[in-house]
Amino acid sequence: MSNRVINILVPIVSIIIGLIVGAIVMVVSGYDPIQGYIALWTGIFGDSYSIGNTIRQITPYILAGLAVAFAFRTGLFNIGVEGQLILGWLAAAWVGYAFELPKVIHLPLALLAAAAAGAFWAFIAGFLKAKFKVHEVIATIMLNYTALYIANAVIKKLSDGGFKTERVLESASLRSPFLRELTDNSSLHYGIIVALLMVVVMWFILEKTTRGYELKAVGFNKNAADYAGMSVNKNIILAMTISGMFAGLGGAMEALGTFQNASIKPGFTGIGFDGIAVALLGANTPLGVVFGASLFGSLKYGALNMPNAAGIPEEIVSIIIALIIFFVASGYIIRVGLQKLSKKKEGQ
Repeated sequence: MSNRVINILVPIVSIIIGLIVGAIVMVVSGYDPIQGYIALWTGIFGDSYSIGNTIRQITPYILAGLAVAFAFRTGLFNIGVEGQLILGWLAAAWVGYAFELPKVIHLPLALLAAAAAGAFWAFIAGFLKAKFKVHEVIATIMLNYTALYIANAVIKKLSDGGFKTERVLESASLRSPFLRELTDNSSLHYGIIVALLMVVVMWFILEKTTRGYELKAVGFNKNAADYAGMSVNKNIILAMTISGMFAGLGGAMEALGTFQNASIKPGFTGIGFDGIAVALLGANTPLGVVFGASLFGSLKYGALNMPNAAGIPEEIVSIIIALIIFFVASGYIIRVGLQKLSKKKEGQ
């Protein structure tokens, strides 16, 4: 069995095992797994409305996954994607309603504002690590809470004591009447195009530029990179900043596409933290992140149909999603098993 075949089989086998174990959990809990998975499938692919909303759910996961994956590829752990996304959300929403400009200027400006907000927030953690050796995990965890409370305070101020900002103007909106009509009035918007463009941007930076080579080199071995004349501190700061840019754009998808505003949040959105799982599922590669986000987003949205259509409690649904993701993330074990099975057959 060739490595190429094994690479194809690993995620397929992982998902099948996850679904089987999830079915066992449903049976033990007294629920019908067949009806449960039919409800899951229907929630994802049942009609054009479901498909549209599934793609919309996938969109911010792609950008959050890219943010985490980019940091991982450069030797950093950006656990602060959540905070960067929240500030990107706020920046995009504010620019989206505060200025009256032609769409060709307004929409790109709002997206740039979101990217800049996320990049700046990540820059702080990168600067602290480069100059003062503050571990980025500690810094970004603290900055997540800071971002949440700053955003809530700013939104309260902008809304004169209310709980959400004004609605973004049509000139800054990612919403599309064409896509809404195509998907039976779902919330699908042009953000998916932005997300896929950023997949290409990450690939190009890391694989086709000298700077990308330096970023990866510093991540692999700081001492060797320094000996080769590369600026370790500069590359650490730049890597975190680019990672934050992707995260900020993830917030823009919610501000300009899904919700059309920014509102006070009682807690974290969870998108940034889920981006860690997405990056791991995608093996920290740009294309892999797309597949990881597609799996994660589909499960997240499709599972919303399981309590209503199959009567399965949300807690069981969460366990099933976690099991599927666990087995997909454990692909290395399955890979070893497939390789041993292949060698055994060749020996016979």
